[in-house]
Amino acid sequence: MTSNSQKLRYFRQRIPAFACVPGCHDCCGPVTTSSEEMARLPVKSEAEHEAALEDLRCPHLGDKGCQVYAERPLICRLFGTTPRLACPNGQRPAEMIDPKLERQIMRFFKETRQVLV
Repeated sequence: MTSNSQKLRYFRQRIPAFACVPGCHDCCGPVTTSSEEMARLPVKSEAEHEAALEDLRCPHLGDKGCQVYAERPLICRLFGTTPRLACPNGQRPAEMIDPKLERQIMRFFKETRQVLV
């Protein structure tokens, strides 16, 4: 049986990367993630979470962008790589995510406990 950490590693290695528009944070709104991914992120206070929700942004979004980019959740990595989560600025990788992989990731979301980042 494959562990969640093995699945996360597998998915992360296969989601295509692309360059965002500098300074854009349009996809950095409130998102949910698995408990396992959340455990990799720095703990934010209740006040930080509330302020981020009020502004409809992620609590890990700082003045210079994502403060947890290397550990960002799968949902963040998917933005712009699939028509279902298209970049509002039209950015995308040369090759979009494999539809089979996307279905596997969506199934992972359904099968794991998701929490608000």
